[in-house]
Amino acid sequence: MAPSVTHVTGIVAGDVEVRFTQDGTAVCRFRVTETPTQWDAATQRWRDLEPIPYICTAWRTLARNTTESLVDGVSVLVKGRITAIKDDSIYLSVDDLGISLRRRIAYTETSLPGPLAARPVTPPPVPQPATAPRQTTGRAGSPIAWWEEKRASHWP
Repeated sequence: MAPSVTHVTGIVAGDVEVRFTQDGTAVCRFRVTETPTQWDAATQRWRDLEPIPYICTAWRTLARNTTESLVDGVSVLVKGRITAIKDDSIYLSVDDLGISLRRRIAYTETSLPGPLAARPVTPPPVPQPATAPRQTTGRAGSPIAWWEEKRASHWP
C-alpha cells in the first residue's frame, strides 16, 4: 500500500534542527502546528478546533533550504507522506515545502535587490562649463591667465 500524501498548512513551532548522515546527506526536522477552523452557524463566526501537531522530516537539498529559510512562527505549506502517527503527533516525510504568503511577504534570492542597489546614492557630477572660467593673474588690469599661456606658447 502506498503511503498517504497530505497537504498541511500550519505554523512552524520551534527551531529547525539539522543533522548530517555519515555520508554527508543533510536531514532536518521541524514541527508544524495546524489549527483547523470550523464555521459556527449559531454565532456566525469561525472557531478554532483542536490544534494538530506534525513532526516533519526533510532530506538533502530540501533540508538545507529549509534550515536556511524557516524560523519559529512562519506560516508554511507542506506536502508530504504520512510515515507514522504516535504520541498524538503525525509524522511527515516532506516532499515539498513553501512559505505561506497569507500573512507576510517572502523574498527569494532572485527577488532581493542586488549588491549595487545597496550602495548609497551619490549625486551626479556637476557639469563643467564648456569654457574654462576666466582667471586673472592677481594684478589689477593684467590679462587673463589663459591669454598669457597662449601668448607664451607663441600663439599668433
